[in-house]
Amino acid sequence: MLPAAALVLVALGWPMLRQFIMSFQEFGLAQQFGQPPTWVFLDNYATIVKDPYFWAVLAKSLGFCAWTAGWTMILAVLFALLMRAASPVVRTAMNVVLIIVWAMPLMASLTLWQWLVDPNFGLVNHALVSMGLEQFAGFSWLANSFWTFYLIASAVIVWASMPLATISIYAALTQVDEAQIEAAQLDGAGYLQRLRHVIMPTIAPVISLIGVLQVIWDLRVFTHIYVLQGAGGISTETNLLGTYVYQVGIAEGDYGMASALATIILLITLVITGKYIHMLFTRGEVN
Repeated sequence: MLPAAALVLVALGWPMLRQFIMSFQEFGLAQQFGQPPTWVFLDNYATIVKDPYFWAVLAKSLGFCAWTAGWTMILAVLFALLMRAASPVVRTAMNVVLIIVWAMPLMASLTLWQWLVDPNFGLVNHALVSMGLEQFAGFSWLANSFWTFYLIASAVIVWASMPLATISIYAALTQVDEAQIEAAQLDGAGYLQRLRHVIMPTIAPVISLIGVLQVIWDLRVFTHIYVLQGAGGISTETNLLGTYVYQVGIAEGDYGMASALATIILLITLVITGKYIHMLFTRGEVN
């Protein structure tokens, strides 16, 4: 494992170390052209902590993460149970659909979603107007408010995240002991009782692990939000942690402040990752 570990340290360790060092420096455009950086130590962190906008973005990011991860897991469990109950032909078709959605390039899927919610020619507005909701004629989901923007963004993220979660949970469902289910059925347990007392306890470790990973992924979401912002979103109101770091570092050229922000995000992610590793070992998934 030494060559692989060395490659990871070179590819990820050095940039992470540079980020950590830069978070204690005033590192702007002048430093990009050769001027030595100035050490400010904890000033960047103090500025971030005192900034109300950071706390607003953090709150939105955590809330958005909980919303998208929660709906992803709920729909993935329901879809996996549906696959388990379906006939082999239908199950194969559902698997194919999931794989197609999962394999679709992200930019292609985001372009498709932009077309769907286009104010003038989008299918969503057309369907709503056809139902008599005339107020949606020319309605811009991505520019009207941050609530409608997040609604579309969460739909995009849940749609893209569901396939992997569903396939993982379905794989766990195939390991449920059929003898236990039959025994519960013979004892008079209905479907919901079998689901609650036999099936869910068996697959709970997998659901928990996938759920924690989903939170980690959704907390660091960037591309979906950035592309949708470019299609009409209000960036100052719709920023999440990923796009906020990009705005401060790339758009404003304040790499020291952006590095401090990225370090804070890293610390939050490490806390959740620590929980994931703890769950991984205590649930007996790693031998």
